[in-house]
Amino acid sequence: MNPSHPTRRATPSRRRLLAIPAAVLALALPFAAAAQAYPSRPIKIVVPFAAGGSTDALARIVGQQLAERMKQPVTIDNRPGAAGAIGADAVAKSPPDGYTLLMATSSTHAVLPHLRPLPYDALRDFTPVAEIGTAPNVLVVSPALNVTTLAQLVQLERAKSGRMSFSSSGNGTITHLIGESFTQIAGFKATHVPYKTGVQALTDIGSGQVDFAFDSIVWTLPQSKAGKVRALAITSAKRSPLAPDLPTVAESGFPGFEGTTWFGFMGPKGLPAAITAELNRQIGQILADPAVRKQFEGQGAEPGAGSADDFSRMVRADSARWAKVIASGNIKLD
Repeated sequence: MNPSHPTRRATPSRRRLLAIPAAVLALALPFAAAAQAYPSRPIKIVVPFAAGGSTDALARIVGQQLAERMKQPVTIDNRPGAAGAIGADAVAKSPPDGYTLLMATSSTHAVLPHLRPLPYDALRDFTPVAEIGTAPNVLVVSPALNVTTLAQLVQLERAKSGRMSFSSSGNGTITHLIGESFTQIAGFKATHVPYKTGVQALTDIGSGQVDFAFDSIVWTLPQSKAGKVRALAITSAKRSPLAPDLPTVAESGFPGFEGTTWFGFMGPKGLPAAITAELNRQIGQILADPAVRKQFEGQGAEPGAGSADDFSRMVRADSARWAKVIASGNIKLD
């Protein structure tokens, strides 16, 4: 040992500084190990609605592909009730380990929280994972109105001075809120007529009992092609590949207007970032598959994209938007 360079002893403060990275590493190791081993057992996707609808179908399409890619079974657990709140609450109370996911929708996370008390906080009790897709709605009118454009519908409403009506698939549903949003922006004074199903509503539009509606593209396009109703515009921000010749409401005189139903996977609050990132990566690749995109088209939906943070921002913005529409329209559940 060279006596001119004596060995340095770590001071107490230096020992504390050296210990900090080790402590951080010790805390990070369990999460890193969990993500590395994930998934090591079956994954459950809770769908908060009954089997057979679009929400269920999209969850099953993605779930099947996820099982193949992650080499673990993926099961669908339908838990309908309370407009989606029962299933959402079950996931909020599940361990944040990536083995229980929610097929969240506009209803469960952007609309329902502003209409009734819930056992969960839609923005704080979940970890957004990935947007699965969006489903645009179509503005359809009764052929009896003799209008072929949105501008003509606006002119007719002003001539009728509030004597027009619009239908929805139920009070407080997304079809109701889109219609209400449009009437607020357009300055309409139209009467809302809620139905139990969108199919029944379209029947009454076709017969002239109701004037117009913003309904599902799955039901409206076949009815429009058959001449039973007339499609005027679509509610997506851009023209949809599902109906490329149909103009958007935005380009028909109402810039910025948009009203779609979104679907996405969420986990409970506290889902590790590594697991969230892995699920988002796998789902993104699934949604890029042309065969999956074709299956989505059959459900009237366009595949989503983007990071978990993108999805989180979108959910918060949508929630704020519908909160304003609900408050302005004094909308309440029956």
